[in-house]
Amino acid sequence: MAEKDIKYLNKDFSSFRDSLVEFAKNYFPDTYNDFNESSPGMMFIEMSSYVGDVLSYYTDYQLRESLLSQAQERTNILDIANSLGYKAKASVPAYTDLSVYQYLPAKEDGSGNSIPDMAYALKIPIGMEVGAESNSEIKFTTVEEVNFSNTGSSDTNVTVYSLDETTGEPNAYLIKTKVRAVSGESVSETFNITETKKFHKIKLGSDKVIQIQSVVDADQNKWYNVPYLAQDTIFEEIQNNSTVDPTTSGNQNEVPYLLNLRRTGRRFTTKIDKDNFTELLFGAGISTSPDELIVPNPSTIGNVLQIGETAKLDVSFDPANMMFTRAYGKAPSSNLTVTYLTGGGIASNVVSGDLTKIVSNTFNIDEDGLSSSTLQTVKDSLAVTNEYPATGGRSAESNEEIRQNAMASYASQNRAVTKEDYISRVYAMPSKFGSIAKAYITRDDIVNNLITTDTQGDVSQSSSATLETNPNPLALNLYVLSYDINNNLTVANDTTKRNLQTYLSQYRILTDAINIRNGFVVNIGIDFEIIVLPSFNGKEVLARTIDRVKKYFDVEKWQFNQPILLNDLAAKLSVVEGVQALVNIKIKNNVNKSSGYSGNEYNIDAATSNNVIYPSQDPCIFEVKFPDTDIRGKVVGY
Repeated sequence: MAEKDIKYLNKDFSSFRDSLVEFAKNYFPDTYNDFNESSPGMMFIEMSSYVGDVLSYYTDYQLRESLLSQAQERTNILDIANSLGYKAKASVPAYTDLSVYQYLPAKEDGSGNSIPDMAYALKIPIGMEVGAESNSEIKFTTVEEVNFSNTGSSDTNVTVYSLDETTGEPNAYLIKTKVRAVSGESVSETFNITETKKFHKIKLGSDKVIQIQSVVDADQNKWYNVPYLAQDTIFEEIQNNSTVDPTTSGNQNEVPYLLNLRRTGRRFTTKIDKDNFTELLFGAGISTSPDELIVPNPSTIGNVLQIGETAKLDVSFDPANMMFTRAYGKAPSSNLTVTYLTGGGIASNVVSGDLTKIVSNTFNIDEDGLSSSTLQTVKDSLAVTNEYPATGGRSAESNEEIRQNAMASYASQNRAVTKEDYISRVYAMPSKFGSIAKAYITRDDIVNNLITTDTQGDVSQSSSATLETNPNPLALNLYVLSYDINNNLTVANDTTKRNLQTYLSQYRILTDAINIRNGFVVNIGIDFEIIVLPSFNGKEVLARTIDRVKKYFDVEKWQFNQPILLNDLAAKLSVVEGVQALVNIKIKNNVNKSSGYSGNEYNIDAATSNNVIYPSQDPCIFEVKFPDTDIRGKVVGY
């Protein structure tokens, strides 16, 4: 039989019909030749064209919906984004910093001086709810512990509240601290699990879920939220005290929590559906032994294989889970109580000073030895406000936003690869694990002594040989600094660096070794002279000029290895109102450790070239530690 010419490029009804008519005329001219619109043959040809058109449409539709860049259905966009590791948000909350206040009674120290009685300092766990004056339906929930005893933090300060009329000594203090809060209120739902089944799924009752706070089963076992079920390690925060770790408890004011990695089988992942309702998906395991108690060893490898059963000899197994127990987590077998935050939206962007109503809180304080009446006064004195507006709140992400965010998330892969990745991760570590103020990362160098050869040809290593450095491709040096209580740069304590090491371990590349080192602080002072215009008050102009220098050297604006541009500084001083001319400007190095300086000596004159003071080769940062005394100006005449 002769091969027939069949066209495969038809996509719509008319092209299918025309091709079928042409096909019939070419290959069946004697069988059928009535191609009138009302003929029975044309009815079958057009019905076939109709079927072809429908099939072609759905083929194109399915191809389009399988591509993230072309998909239109929200369900498909969500599924593809989820497969790329991006979790779409059902609701975007507003954030703000709450200023929380409490009254503190005074007590005498050993020298007879009045000091705050920190025994009455309150601790309020995460979850304190604060309402808005303008709208009773808007609630904010704290995402950090309110810890008034954390006086080592720069966010906590104590002021005198009242004075004793007789002695003039303070008899009460006011302590203030800041805490991060998110728009939303806590809601709990309990789900009845009647049978254990693989990949159990539950759906929450709110379409504005912001965050899953906790999932607890009937035996009070905690379940952990992970990005994907195959991830079996999670970050666990542990309160930093002497019972947990005596070696780190000395830093508990600056670092209230320790960060550890924990392996667990009780885990779940989340996703939202097309209606923005949040679903929780659990694992497939049904064993009753927790994963973290299983220690794989040679005798347990492959114990899934039954004696005499050869059909599974080539089965693959998870090398991190050699006993074949819950490679994707444990399946729940008892009732689950899910607590989550719900809210957010555009309405949650409230103005400053609007969050003043304390809706609910729980005090955590050791009452032994305390006066009950004084303690009640302290509790009643608790007050809160937001000094800055709450911003960031908005409705659920649109389809296009999910599409773009998913592609960006896939490109980043949640890993630290570049220098900027590592720096961003360092700054992203929650402050309750220790605060990093400045960070700088560079490649590590291997230092070797040059080898010399004597006249007889014997190889030896000279004590005076020049050192050479070779780049170490597998190691990075991370230099960090923290703030002290006065917002001055200081060396990060060991507990903070330990938490940082644990935090980065989940993001760094396997072959990268990270050496966390202390950065260097070069304390400086500035002396300058100005000429003031005749019609201006010299003292006022000098005060404005000193204030401009303070703003220029604000430590929050400075980074590691940032040079001092003297011409830039001079230009900023020259435009201060009332300044006629800048006569002289001098930068000096302050090194006296007994006066509170870092003690790092640096030759400013040798490091200055073309009115630029360059930093040292070792990562350092310039800091004016005591602006009120280290910045000195003088008004001179012509």
